[in-house]
Amino acid sequence: MRPFGCKAYRNVTASITPEGELSGLSCDCPYDRGYCKHLAAALIYLESIFDYIMPDYLFSYRYFRQHYESPVVKDGNEQAKQSLQRIVKPFILRMMKSVVLTELPEKTETVLLSEMEKEKSGIYSANVAEVRSAVTASNGDNTEKIKILEMLTRLRQICCDSALVYDNYTGKSAKLEQCVELVESCVNSGHNLLLFSQFTSMLDIVAARLDGMGIRYFMLTGSTKPAQRLKIVNSFNGDDTSVFLISLKAGGTGLNLTGADVVIHYDPWWNSSAENQASDRASRIGQKKNVQIYKLITRNTIEEKICELQQAKSGLADIVLSGGENSGNIMSMTSEEILELLK
Repeated sequence: MRPFGCKAYRNVTASITPEGELSGLSCDCPYDRGYCKHLAAALIYLESIFDYIMPDYLFSYRYFRQHYESPVVKDGNEQAKQSLQRIVKPFILRMMKSVVLTELPEKTETVLLSEMEKEKSGIYSANVAEVRSAVTASNGDNTEKIKILEMLTRLRQICCDSALVYDNYTGKSAKLEQCVELVESCVNSGHNLLLFSQFTSMLDIVAARLDGMGIRYFMLTGSTKPAQRLKIVNSFNGDDTSVFLISLKAGGTGLNLTGADVVIHYDPWWNSSAENQASDRASRIGQKKNVQIYKLITRNTIEEKICELQQAKSGLADIVLSGGENSGNIMSMTSEEILELLK
């Protein structure tokens, strides 16, 4: 039996990049939703879907794993990757937003780096040491990996603002200051913006700063009621409120926010597709302006490693599948791969 095999495929979709590379695969499977909600990564799902639709087209699983999955995922074998692309390409629909919606204005992405202050850097380094010790002592069971995942989340929170982890922290956050200055500059220039974070507590901190500056904003999180959600979306698109604070999990999909022409991602998520979907809340039909996207990244931290993972694994084999704030296929990462995040 194939690991995590699924025999209930509906609305199966995938895409090919402009270079002819496989870039995504998904299905609306009602079973094993933790693995089948977004199948943008593992080649095993590609083989399993093809085996269901066209049995033996991709040979036996043992053959597929030996000649395609292992060479592509583990070794980065370009010849094996191109061979697989030739086989599956005729059966995968290539749909690109830039091709289908040619009338959309240009979308530009900029990464803004910030440096940790000395005090915050010391806090971060101490937590990195704890994670390294936990990984080294781990025997690989899921309970320990969950604890390690929580520790990695704590590192990400420290990158945002140490106050998310330590209630008594009163030091500054260069990243927060960078964000506030960017927001102020955009508002003063007449732009409307969306600010996404995975941490609602971070949005609360930003909101407090905006209150002090007299900048009006709306906020949408998982606790926002459906009726209120629609009301504030319509208000943002129609009134003079310049800032919309949104949790990535609650507002990353399903919203039309063409009233904004600037998008700020305060913190990176393991799966870049979640960020892209959030950015597309502004870059949609009805948008008349060019959309500027900013990604705020703390230098020499796990945030830079996450960005590297996004770039290196954006094709066939994302290490982390999308999901909740603390979920994903990071559970399948080896100790060496986790330690690599901490370098």
